[in-house]
Amino acid sequence: MSDILRFREDETVDHASVTVDAFLEQTNSNAVRIEPGDDARALLQHLDQIKLVEVNFPVFGDGRGYSAARVLREAGYDGEIRAVGDVLVDQIGFMRRCGFDSFEPEKAFDEADAKAAFERWPEVYQPTTDGRTPIWAKRHG
Repeated sequence: MSDILRFREDETVDHASVTVDAFLEQTNSNAVRIEPGDDARALLQHLDQIKLVEVNFPVFGDGRGYSAARVLREAGYDGEIRAVGDVLVDQIGFMRRCGFDSFEPEKAFDEADAKAAFERWPEVYQPTTDGRTPIWAKRHG
């Protein structure tokens, strides 16, 4: 767990996650893993019992996980959403804006590179789940 970059103060889930299908069949787990092609909306009626949602990125170019995180956050999920797999440091700033609050990349990030990725864009254009005010709203009130 030492290679997890985490932006939460609560306890880390200490057991393996189950697939979305397995979760929906048994619903006694509190950690779920979303794979590309899984519909995050299937979890919406169970958000109160889920503590961790891992979103798998098998290849860096597959962006479906961004939508999964945003769907969950917009539905009110306040548990941990962790990006796992082929997660690149160049992506984490955008992932954070979509609702990810922890990262477990296949290859650990350099700490300075991760810090630079989060600080690279001080202003944003789109409203998202991270609460940052878009620059157009700052300009036009």
